[in-house]
Amino acid sequence: MMADGRTRHIVSLSGGKDSTALAIYLRDRIPELEYVFCDTGEELPETYEYLEKLEVFLGKEIKKLKARQSFEDMLKARRGFLPSTQVRWCTEYLKIKPFEEEIGDSICHNYIGIRADENHRKGYISTKPNILAHYPFIENGITKEDVFRILEESGLGLPKYYLWRSRSGCYFCFFQQRIEWLGLLEHHQDLFERAEKFEKEDPITNKRYTWSQRESLKELRSYERQREIKDEHQRRLETSKSPRVNLSLAEVFSDNENCQECCLICHL
Repeated sequence: MMADGRTRHIVSLSGGKDSTALAIYLRDRIPELEYVFCDTGEELPETYEYLEKLEVFLGKEIKKLKARQSFEDMLKARRGFLPSTQVRWCTEYLKIKPFEEEIGDSICHNYIGIRADENHRKGYISTKPNILAHYPFIENGITKEDVFRILEESGLGLPKYYLWRSRSGCYFCFFQQRIEWLGLLEHHQDLFERAEKFEKEDPITNKRYTWSQRESLKELRSYERQREIKDEHQRRLETSKSPRVNLSLAEVFSDNENCQECCLICHL
């Protein structure tokens, strides 16, 4: 898209709690604010449901942006080479590129939901000079507790996937912890099996293309391995600093504190 002389103000939504809270926080502060969601076509059903509720609350359309090729087509072009923390081609081509194409050469003020209690956090976002990043939560001292309060007061609450997952993003996200993969298996077996089918092993080189570096999803879903993962998770819960029970993974793992290099456009 070519520049049209406009200066745009945009919140890039991920379907996660921080970007959602930011959209609510800025709604009445920036009347010309726009909302976009880069749809990979590989999102969780809960994400789409949450965005629909947010759209009603905002009273304004959330524009859905899609890449010219699907994830599966891109994967085939790469001969099954899965994206990873080292090579994040999914974020680059399914999230960032569609956003940059939407902006074109226009000046865009892009509002990012990094909180004041994580202002050390870095991430993977657009570096185009005409896309200017702003961090309202950092500037105004908004913390995780404030984000929970904003979402609760709005009536939206948290996305349902936070009951078993610590962050937004595609169902096959390589940043998932193993307990989250089991959550996917239990809540969306069809999506787990779809992710499993993307994994490959080269019969000549024995090179494995798996979402996790140490094991395949087929190995992870074995009864013995599931039991080990769940036992380890339970021990982690018991040693958690918080005495509360029935915590969501968002609270147990403090969202992305163990993932400072996560892709911001996917995981806020």
